[in-house]
Amino acid sequence: MTLNDRTFGAVVVLGAVAYAAAALQLQTGFMTDPVGSKTFPLIVAGVCALCGLVMMARPDDAPDWPMGKTLLSLLVSVAVLAGYAYAIKPLGFMIPTAIAAGVLSYQIEPKAKGAVIAGLGLSVGLFVIFKFVLGLGLTAFPGL
Repeated sequence: MTLNDRTFGAVVVLGAVAYAAAALQLQTGFMTDPVGSKTFPLIVAGVCALCGLVMMARPDDAPDWPMGKTLLSLLVSVAVLAGYAYAIKPLGFMIPTAIAAGVLSYQIEPKAKGAVIAGLGLSVGLFVIFKFVLGLGLTAFPGL
């Protein structure tokens, strides 16, 4: 499995480099967010490159692959996050974040009341942090 980990690590590093190159091509206007349209993608690319390098330097000799219920949970999480990425622009920040956080919270601990509270709390809390503390240009709901 060391070859698989090293190959995947190299793919992650190459993807991070391509992502960083694309981020550097972004044009910034006069009015930009404090984190900026270049800065955040470059941070993500840096973290991805670091993770890929670690995978290449320290591969796992005998990884434990998820099976059954764990694999299904991972697939649901990926589907929820992909749906979140597509829903955030047309539906605003609050609704998709509440739904995604609630579903992911339910997967961690299957208690409906706790998942709803976590979803709503994260939605409101993250919006306040991103909008008012970091100054990002988020819309709370569609049309606002």
